[in-house]
This record gives sequence, C-alpha cells and structure tokens, in this order.
Amino acid sequence: MVENVILVDENDNEIGLMEKMEAHRKGLLHRAFSVFVLNSKGELMIHQRALHKYHSGGLWTNTCCSHPRQGEEVEAAAHRRLMEEMGFDCPIEKKLDFVYKSVLDQGLTEHEFDHLFVGHYDDEPNINPDEVADWKWMSIADVRKDIEENPAQYTEWFKIIFDRFTEEVAEA
Repeated sequence: MVENVILVDENDNEIGLMEKMEAHRKGLLHRAFSVFVLNSKGELMIHQRALHKYHSGGLWTNTCCSHPRQGEEVEAAAHRRLMEEMGFDCPIEKKLDFVYKSVLDQGLTEHEFDHLFVGHYDDEPNINPDEVADWKWMSIADVRKDIEENPAQYTEWFKIIFDRFTEEVAEA
C-alpha cells in the first residue's frame, strides 16, 4: 500500500497528496500529529523507535506520532496510531499546532504542520515491535535533562516538540 501524506499550506489547508518518502526527501510541508501521554504522576511516556525504522531508528521520541490519511480527522488518526504503535488508546485533547522543519538522517527532512495532543493513561502499553523497541515513563524534568546531556539519543522532531510542549502546555 502506498502511504501518502497530505500536503498543506502554512494555515493547514490541504493542497495535495504526495507519497510519504517523496515528501520527506523534498522537505515539503505536510500534516502530522504528535501525542504526549502522561500518567497520574505527571510522567511522560516516551518510546524508542524500532531499530529497523527507515530513519531515526533506535532513537527515543514522544509517545507516538504520524500522519493522518486523506479524509481522516487528525484526532482519529492519533487514536489509530496510539493503538497501532503502543497497543492502547486513551482520551486525548488537542493542545496546540505549529510548523517545524528539521533535517533527519538518510537525506530526509521533516517539514510538518504538527497537531499536538495530550492524553492521560496509567497502565503499560502493549508495544508493536515493528514500530517500538522499548518504552518508559520519565518526569518532564528528567526528559529535559537527558535531552540536554544526550541529544543524539532523541529524534530531532521530539526535541523541537518537547520544547513547545514544556513552554506552552506542561504545568510548571
């Protein structure tokens, strides 16, 4: 199955479709979402991407993220990917959206109009090994400290989105 992304303008208006890898090679702006799941202690669930992923394999990142399909509401896509990647679903709430651009490995560029959702969940995930190598709960302060000390262990987009999350969403 060809996986397309929805190309958008700076206001998230759909302007076309493109095969996902081509959009990432060309660095074209497309619609995406990120989910941050917190537990009742305020810890963030992060996961390590499967080692065989086509980019950023083995790096730590937010609970889940992906792209909605054509005709799919962004929130519905976020719920779908939580199940597909992490093996659970939970209530989520959209907190903000913004555009970012980041150069990755393999000659790829993430240029996304990102919708950030936050959810709450207290159980363990049932991870999909095709997507996820490992997972853990970490306090916001510990994530920030570890990103500062070990930036190469985290995905480029997570570092950007985490900053926005801590500036605009997370309770101090």
